[in-house]
Amino acid sequence: MAFAIPADRPLFLDGAMGTQLQKRGLGPGEIPELWNLTHPQDIHSVHAAYFAAGTDVVYANTFGANSAKYHGDARLADVIAAGVSIAREAASSASSPGKPRFVALDVGPTGRLLKPAGDFEFDAAYDAFAEQIAIGAKAGADLVVVETMGDTLELKAAVLAAKENCSMPVFATVALGEDGKLLTGGDVECVATLLAGLRVDALGFNCGLGPDKMLPYLERLARCAPLPLIVKPNAGMPKVVDGETVFTVDPDEFAADVADLVAAGASIVGGCCGTTPEHIAAVSSRLAKVCPSTRNPASRRCIISSGTHAVEITLDDTIVIGERINPTGKKKLKTALTDGDTAYVLREAVAQAEAGASVLDVNVGVPGIDETAVLDRIVQAVQGVTDLPLQIDTSDPVALDRAMRHYNGKPLVNSVNGKEESIRTVLPLVAKYGGVVVALLLDESGIPSTADGRLAIAHRILERGEEYGLHPDDFVFDALCLAVSADAESANVALETLRRIRTELGCRTVLGVSNISFGLPGRPHLNAAFYTLAMGAGLSAAIVNPLSSEMMTAWRAFRALTGRDRSCGNWIATAPSIPVASASAMPIPATNGPAAAESSDDLATAIRRGLKSDAAKAAREKLAAGNKPVEIIDGSIVPALEVVGRGFESKTVFLPQLLMAADAAGAAFDVIRAALAQNGGAPAETKGVIVIATVKGDIHDIGKNIVRALLENYGFKVIDLGRDVPPEKVLDAARRENCRLVGLSALMTTTVCFMEETVKLIHAELPGCKVMVGGAVLTAEYAAQIGADFYSRDAMGAVRTAEKVFA
Repeated sequence: MAFAIPADRPLFLDGAMGTQLQKRGLGPGEIPELWNLTHPQDIHSVHAAYFAAGTDVVYANTFGANSAKYHGDARLADVIAAGVSIAREAASSASSPGKPRFVALDVGPTGRLLKPAGDFEFDAAYDAFAEQIAIGAKAGADLVVVETMGDTLELKAAVLAAKENCSMPVFATVALGEDGKLLTGGDVECVATLLAGLRVDALGFNCGLGPDKMLPYLERLARCAPLPLIVKPNAGMPKVVDGETVFTVDPDEFAADVADLVAAGASIVGGCCGTTPEHIAAVSSRLAKVCPSTRNPASRRCIISSGTHAVEITLDDTIVIGERINPTGKKKLKTALTDGDTAYVLREAVAQAEAGASVLDVNVGVPGIDETAVLDRIVQAVQGVTDLPLQIDTSDPVALDRAMRHYNGKPLVNSVNGKEESIRTVLPLVAKYGGVVVALLLDESGIPSTADGRLAIAHRILERGEEYGLHPDDFVFDALCLAVSADAESANVALETLRRIRTELGCRTVLGVSNISFGLPGRPHLNAAFYTLAMGAGLSAAIVNPLSSEMMTAWRAFRALTGRDRSCGNWIATAPSIPVASASAMPIPATNGPAAAESSDDLATAIRRGLKSDAAKAAREKLAAGNKPVEIIDGSIVPALEVVGRGFESKTVFLPQLLMAADAAGAAFDVIRAALAQNGGAPAETKGVIVIATVKGDIHDIGKNIVRALLENYGFKVIDLGRDVPPEKVLDAARRENCRLVGLSALMTTTVCFMEETVKLIHAELPGCKVMVGGAVLTAEYAAQIGADFYSRDAMGAVRTAEKVFA
């Protein structure tokens, strides 16, 4: 029988695999997937126990079976195939007429952080997932589950690999922290936007949280995702009881909490770390006759996203799309793109973000360059320095395909039009990768001179969109404003088109506002006046220059006067920066404290913005001006990192931006070190030496690598021992370096025992050395129970701990 989600009750998934294997003898640090080859009966018994508990779908024991983790191990294909085969045998034995059982190929993360925040290529991650999925599909899996993802870009790579390498249904779940964010800063709405755009069959959460903590985030997910929702929570968080790691939520409590999740919209339920067949039996017994709550799939929204957050394009407000990364009429930008000067482009991106843009247009269409390669590179680079969603702007379908594929999130795409060739090339890409597409109201006959003609094209584009599975909310229509100097009715036709698209089609609109004034003097004033008229006509998004005082003042004034700026907060905050008189476009000074405070220090500003080449250049200039290295470090580099660090701690800066700032600081440090070496000076003094490691048996080192980067750029010397490090090796390094602080990381519940062992060994042999611990499976209470001196929830927490120890 083909796999399907029940309509009259929840679909029941299994519970934890790792802790069940530990009960059957899996040793600390032993790789669970290898048991598919060495202990197949034990794997079978776990699956059989979950089926007996009422599970509909078991996850094959393939979570970490990918080439990024197995590093060329020839057994990988056999491990995956055996994992699916064992689960298939258990499913066949448990199936009965009217009660089919199914097998999911379990696809977990690679354990690597993708560029630009990390060093792993998107295509390499895709290849690892594609290999795993192709083997699993051939072995007989019924569906693919991508789970425990903490990075939206890696999540996208895995989902695309599933979509392109099998025909099975695809489920996807992410692991949230207690703050409701992914490791890389993504929130619930950006995850939902991305996965809905990629057309997964179901989405949700697993791991990270217990069922009670998961509830508020599921409620948010239910409001923005018109798809079946999955929950697979932990049985609480781990604690040490009588020397053993236990999870504290019992089966009855777990089932009661899962029932609340079903009432909130979940229709696919199971368990993650610490859950047992008893937990799943309690859930299936309690919910076997409970029909999941009905959600309205028609409540769709027009949303785009970056890797951290989503931006909604509404019918009732207007957002600003920054136009400055478009070489049309911009000689300096053309030169920068031709010369490969990415730093210039990044400065434009950051300036527009700080000026108030919600989305940035990225167009690199300069004759003579490789647009496919350059657009791909610039999109990735811009996403490294700003968390704003991007509008990918190109008429080249090959360039669009590549840029959309590597884009972290769901982009705005500029554009499609009513020409058949455009429809056939652009809409399939929007349907494949997910996106909201700008639709230009022109066709083979040109631009209609009337609103009636433009609406006719809009109707035709919507009809063709349905053929590709696209919804009206996947389109934003460009009403097309032409120069009023050439056509006196141009503005009126554009305004009528805006109003009618909103009222007759219920769709969103966009305009490149400055086109209206082409060929006339005093353009900024004409543009601002037309912008206000367009907003009054229902404009949803405007492609404008965010550094234009006139345009941004018109936007903010309109929103304040029409009740869109509640309590006039944005107007009050920005009004002091409005020039008393202005006849031309000029930058609006940044109004947030950090940006304003650092505006006079080019090095600090470059670090805060994550601009590596600018930071290196500014450091060289400071040295050339006679500044001493220690003055540069203490006066510019460290204060800039502090600004970014405080932003990260207050949730206004996210992990990718934190890491890019650290990289920029590192570039400045490299300049200073090189100057000291060249001049025979002493190396820059370090604040202290710290040994860090991922504990024995654990092959995940994303968190550790992030901590290392931050510590190094805060002036600490870090000895990174890597991953899967025995306690004795950690001790030897700590003793050799005479260090006062050791940092330990663990992600897997099966390896925390080695963390405790390492802590005890360090304390016994080096009484003056402190140990800080961190990792997804840890809590402050658990850290205290295993004897750690400090618990760090994130990389900035590790920096603060180090500062305390070495104060």
